Amino acid sequence: MQEADLVALSKEWAAAIVSNDATLIGSYMADEWVIVSESGVSPKDQFLAMVASGALTHSAMQMVSEPRVQVYGDTATITARVTNTAHHQGQQFDADEWTTDVFVRRDGRWVCVLSHITPAQ
Repeated sequence: MQEADLVALSKEWAAAIVSNDATLIGSYMADEWVIVSESGVSPKDQFLAMVASGALTHSAMQMVSEPRVQVYGDTATITARVTNTAHHQGQQFDADEWTTDVFVRRDGRWVCVLSHITPAQ
């Protein structure tokens, strides 16, 4: 898979997040996936449970910078500036963040093992 294919995969995952379909979102994540943010580390099961319950929804997500992709054999990183609109327990949040996702290739397909988000300034 070339860099352009990884960017396309990342965009597909963003579309899945906006679909608010926990099963579809989870298909892009390894079982050990975690997200690191200013509030700490959250595991896959906790994140997907919030989506499945409707406590966390997204209505928009877009890459607003050219992504930086680095491939190291069966590991790849994608860093980009991303804007999104989310609702957590009914409260709207509009975010502008730098995001780094770490993907690994397993059984011929790429899955994300870690996402890190930092507010853009």
